[in-house]
Amino acid sequence: MGDSFHDQLLEDSRFLRADQRLDTELVDKLILQLNRIYPQILSDKEATKFRDLDVPTCVRLGELLTHLQEKGEEACKEFYRALHLHVEEVYYSLPTRLRLKDSSDPLKKRAVPGQKYDLNERSPMFFLSCFSLAAGVAMLYYYSESKVSGGSRVVGLAALGLSRQAREVLIWYTEERATK
Repeated sequence: MGDSFHDQLLEDSRFLRADQRLDTELVDKLILQLNRIYPQILSDKEATKFRDLDVPTCVRLGELLTHLQEKGEEACKEFYRALHLHVEEVYYSLPTRLRLKDSSDPLKKRAVPGQKYDLNERSPMFFLSCFSLAAGVAMLYYYSESKVSGGSRVVGLAALGLSRQAREVLIWYTEERATK
């Protein structure tokens, strides 16, 4: 976090002034939060000035942001804290938040040119051969069952390595098919 909160607020000010999600009610919540919790940042007189409903919300917000920047680093930091508390979706969509999230997210992997993303160390030929084997067995089973009577005995042989309940189901299936 090389940027100070003051620098971040300078950068985010244009976005905040244009954001339609910051309506009169939310701006008032931010002003009250700063006034009640940090009266040294926003006195009662200043809060009353910034809450004047005769002044459009975007103008009041712009004046508030300018005032906080003049107050210094701590005031800017507390504004971000209040914004995070009351309007989380706006807070996380701020240009500086998005930039900080992208640059400091240790779980997000950076794409390195030429880097290969493997799920494991096996090559695509391994998966192709496994799929081909499964398809071959399925085709063998399908065609052998239709041409040879009792062709479903392959299923009976497959039951040898299964649990007792699964074996019973497969043997029942083979016997049922053989009687038809």
